[in-house]
Amino acid sequence: MKKLGFGLMRMPVLDKTNAVDVDIEQVKKMVDLFMEKGFTYFDTALMYNAFASEGVAKTALVDRYPRDSFTLATKLHAAFFNSLEDRDKVFRSQLEKTGAGYFDYYLLHGIESSMLPKYEKFDCFNWLLEKKAQGLVKHAGFSYHDSAKLLDEILTKHPEMEFVQLQINYLDWESEWVQSRACYEVAVKHGKPVIVMEPVKGGTLARVPEEAEKLFKDHEADMSVPSWAIRFAASLDHVMVVLSGMSNIGQMEDNISYMENFRPLTDEEMSLCYKAADIINGQIAIPCTGCSYCTEGCPKKIAIPQYFSLYNEDMREHLEEKDWTVNFTNYDILAEKFGRAKDCIGCSQCERVCPQHLPIIESLKEVSAHFDH
Repeated sequence: MKKLGFGLMRMPVLDKTNAVDVDIEQVKKMVDLFMEKGFTYFDTALMYNAFASEGVAKTALVDRYPRDSFTLATKLHAAFFNSLEDRDKVFRSQLEKTGAGYFDYYLLHGIESSMLPKYEKFDCFNWLLEKKAQGLVKHAGFSYHDSAKLLDEILTKHPEMEFVQLQINYLDWESEWVQSRACYEVAVKHGKPVIVMEPVKGGTLARVPEEAEKLFKDHEADMSVPSWAIRFAASLDHVMVVLSGMSNIGQMEDNISYMENFRPLTDEEMSLCYKAADIINGQIAIPCTGCSYCTEGCPKKIAIPQYFSLYNEDMREHLEEKDWTVNFTNYDILAEKFGRAKDCIGCSQCERVCPQHLPIIESLKEVSAHFDH
């Protein structure tokens, strides 16, 4: 299997304020190009694109290609079941929405210390093995957002899990919070192949500071900036596939250009990635990946990831030289449909589900101080 996977999480939309309004025709073209070039791995989940992703997978992929020609992965998230029966209800709905008949890879979604007890309480590891025994799942595993220590405990307790999906990118490689390197090494120790999520960290590594971009361009002028992030993750020996949440056909064409006949980075090139990480870490204000897990239950419907993105962009500007940036207008446009940062009531719903464990409430106060005048 080629190492690039199509993450159906940040698909193109016709209305940028409505994640459900997916540009189906463009997605079909992306699927066609992806398959034509020999790539077969597609990743979706219940809540992606505001619960529209699995249905899009059916329309753009399952209904249009023989079932044995592609690999489809989806997930069970702890937020959507509260009983033994609920697990099966979710699973049946996913089979119906995708029309897939079975899932090649099925994951317990986003395991971390706060969610693990629920997966254990409702016996989800054994439940997943039952689905495999029934032929409804080909490979059982989980995605993970927590410490290397806890990952080691889980894989020791559940050696039956066949693979693990980890957030790995050169910016988080040595992060004390994400622990990309340490978690990868635990997976290797347990002999588990790794699926990589967030290789471009929600687009952060597609738009890097000029100094970091110069490092890359001086070495390889024709390669795009995000290509370094994808290739960094794909260069790791025990990585099976790298998921890219491609948002338009241009991004797909770029990814395919270097992943169709993939060449791992050299030691020198890996070192350039580490240097770029030092530069970026010195400038990024809020390390949000834009996964949008935080927005679904927000009582004030605050566009948290979008606001963080605008704020990060402004923090990279030389604001002492400017009284205004276009992001103030962009913020006001979003605020016409969503709650403003100042509307946050501090309920902590967002922080409980954030895979990055970000202090979202405090960060929204910073965003509000900047934009809400």
